[in-house]
Amino acid sequence: MLVAKPGLDGHDRGAKVIARALSDAGFEVIYTGLRQTPEQIAAAAVQEDVDAVALSILSGAHMALFPRVLELLRERDAGDIPVVGGGVIPEDDARELKRAGVREIFGPGTSTQEIVAFFRKELDAA
Repeated sequence: MLVAKPGLDGHDRGAKVIARALSDAGFEVIYTGLRQTPEQIAAAAVQEDVDAVALSILSGAHMALFPRVLELLRERDAGDIPVVGGGVIPEDDARELKRAGVREIFGPGTSTQEIVAFFRKELDAA
């Protein structure tokens, strides 16, 4: 599983909490670190042959960055890798991102248990 922070956010506590929770739940997790471009994220996902990509963002650039990651994964024949997002994302934007192919959006207050359960179900179905 790849956990990534696209864009210019300088805050990654949430991403690290999710990465740790997923790791504690038995997932192999790669955290890319801060300020990753969509190109870097897609390349890392393909290179590491991950089962899923989790994007965390607070900057408000989710409507530009999340679809770009999806587009780049499709260009690399990796469009089947599920992509989820987390952060402060308005409901209307979350609906649009899901229509664009983001599997799920996790907002503030989502428990790590909910996120782990989602990935278990999602990856078991694959």
